[in-house]
Amino acid sequence: MADFERFRVLLEAERERKLALLPALRADISSASAARQDSNVDDEHDPEGATIAFELSQASALLEQSSSGLAQVEAALGRIADGTYGVCGACGEPIAEGRLEARPWTPFCIAHAAAGHHGR
Repeated sequence: MADFERFRVLLEAERERKLALLPALRADISSASAARQDSNVDDEHDPEGATIAFELSQASALLEQSSSGLAQVEAALGRIADGTYGVCGACGEPIAEGRLEARPWTPFCIAHAAAGHHGR
């Protein structure tokens, strides 16, 4: 088995980054929700209401992305721990090192990610 220590370090750094981001995103959502309730505006006709709604949807989308990304990073760390890291979950072939460098959390080789196995 190849030495995946550097990928483990990269993944752990990414996990820390995402974990640090989540509370800030949750705070953004809370403050946007509070602003929306406090202003009691009509989102469609009040420009400020539309801005608050947009900020809320942006923060919610970022939170969802970060949570999903965190799950992918944790799954990859699990694969390092159990010895299956770097092997495509679809075909069992090794994942190219260049692909792992670009997306260290990917569970799929480039062919299977492109084939729709959601290897984002």
